Amino acid sequence: MPEDPTFSDFVWSIGEEGSDPIVMRQGERYRQDQFAASGHDQHVAEDLTSIADLGVKVVRYGTPWRLAEPEPGVYDWSGWDRAFAACENAGLESIVELLHFGLPDHCGGFVERMWVDRFIEYVAAFLERYRSPMWFTPVNEPGITARLSARFGVWNDMVATAEDHAQALANVVQANLEAVELIRADRSGWWIGSEGFDIPVAVQNSPEVQAETQRQRALGWLVWDLHFGIEPGVPGYFDLVEPTQLARIQALTPTDRLVAGLDIYPISVTAVGGERPDWTRTELIELASDEIECWHDRYGHPFWIAETSNLTLPLEDQIPWLNEFAQTLGRLRAKGRPARGLCWYSRGDQFDWQTALIEPSGAVTEVGLFDTERRARPVAARFRELANDGPPQAD
Repeated sequence: MPEDPTFSDFVWSIGEEGSDPIVMRQGERYRQDQFAASGHDQHVAEDLTSIADLGVKVVRYGTPWRLAEPEPGVYDWSGWDRAFAACENAGLESIVELLHFGLPDHCGGFVERMWVDRFIEYVAAFLERYRSPMWFTPVNEPGITARLSARFGVWNDMVATAEDHAQALANVVQANLEAVELIRADRSGWWIGSEGFDIPVAVQNSPEVQAETQRQRALGWLVWDLHFGIEPGVPGYFDLVEPTQLARIQALTPTDRLVAGLDIYPISVTAVGGERPDWTRTELIELASDEIECWHDRYGHPFWIAETSNLTLPLEDQIPWLNEFAQTLGRLRAKGRPARGLCWYSRGDQFDWQTALIEPSGAVTEVGLFDTERRARPVAARFRELANDGPPQAD
């Protein structure tokens, strides 16, 4: 347990990729298991030590819920025990993830309400067993979870209607906030968020394209509207969700001990109204910076970059992307924007994220500080330098 559970003014962090949604493969439902694909499930101590060896003190980490509760109410804590022991040995504090895109098989889908109660029971059991963690991401990327499961229809529930999406989004937000409420009743814990950050950019100046850009932004920000008790930016979107559930979400709105997570990659910047321009790396980061300021103007909460990497850019862009993003956070901080950290995601290469996991071929997604053989890339040394230098400065 940290001597002071307050989240630091600025944190350099690394995450371990543990996504496990269900997708379709050759006409059958298939569990994407990133721990198994990367071999992390066989190299927990080694991988966490490699993170600590970069001078990093904070790791984003979560053992899949389905492994911790293989049957309803039956818990297997061996994965968490092993991870926490490895963190302690390496001198790492964990930001604990409890749900990362996938539900246990016995919990149905995200559109159903039943899983929310099951999740609350799981969180309560976790808190009873583990007294030391103080920083939590109960549900990783609630908005992305609902979007890909119930709006785009490619994960888990595999449905694609506005009604299903609204219900799934309400469910994941309620689950996240119920967990935060349990944590705060039990200890002086913090909600350290992680959420996909859309950056829609109009590439034409027509009123229609500008309106569509605003609509896409509002849809992407519905997840924060719900979390922070703000009138949804898309009127009527939650009209078919039970008012009692919306009232419960409103009652759980947190106001302190939180750092919102903005997950920003090169691919986060999307073109509206035409083909995607060949934006330079610098232009992508400038567009992201502008959108972060707009986000902060609306919500006013401290934030951190809970995920970033060179996703969709070549390996030679890893160090430049990291350098420019760090400099941008320094400029934002100098302007009074409360940027509280940056997390490279992830420690190692991932698999099938070129297609958002929906084509499970085992293709390597080269975004790691370490490759699939666990060899450090040049960007790892640069990350070590930045972590040792402290908070980024404006250039």
